[in-house]
Amino acid sequence: MDPRQFLADQFVEHEKTVAETKNAVSSAFGALAAACIHSLENGGKILFFGNGGSAADAQHLAAELVVRYRANGRALAALALTTDTSILTACSNDFSYDDIFARQIEALARPGDVAIGISTSGNSPNVLKALEAARAIGCVAAAFSGRDGGKLRGLAEPLIVVPSPVTARIQEMHILIGHALCDILEQRLRSSVGV
Repeated sequence: MDPRQFLADQFVEHEKTVAETKNAVSSAFGALAAACIHSLENGGKILFFGNGGSAADAQHLAAELVVRYRANGRALAALALTTDTSILTACSNDFSYDDIFARQIEALARPGDVAIGISTSGNSPNVLKALEAARAIGCVAAAFSGRDGGKLRGLAEPLIVVPSPVTARIQEMHILIGHALCDILEQRLRSSVGV
């Protein structure tokens, strides 16, 4: 196997996914940005969560909003539900791994907040359960997914679905879309919204 050709093929697959995703997620991205702007303008917050690479994305995106994406300014209220090992392990041990995010939603979310679950398959039980809890509280229950959206279809709204079966390409689009979300929120809100 020629490593240079292998890398070239990876770029071809990535570029194809970018082109297909750009058209597929435009409306959902607009709805998600509007929901996040409305929440932050009204004292709400954004809660991100997912497993594995999606957990890393949740932490990454929350940090971009709280600290800075491009410009200095006031912090934007966001948190990742993937970072507290005491909560994650206690809940897994005492209840179930499927409850690790729902339990935190129950404790921390308020009506008008935006809960963003991240699941490349759309079928992660703990993400689904957390979004059900978010809806019950009165949050916007949104998600990033891939493939056909899985069980997130009909549950998450807005739902951003990357039309690819390849987990790596889905994750690449999730962080691209997540960065775009951080950028638009920062441009719209950084100078006007405090914590």
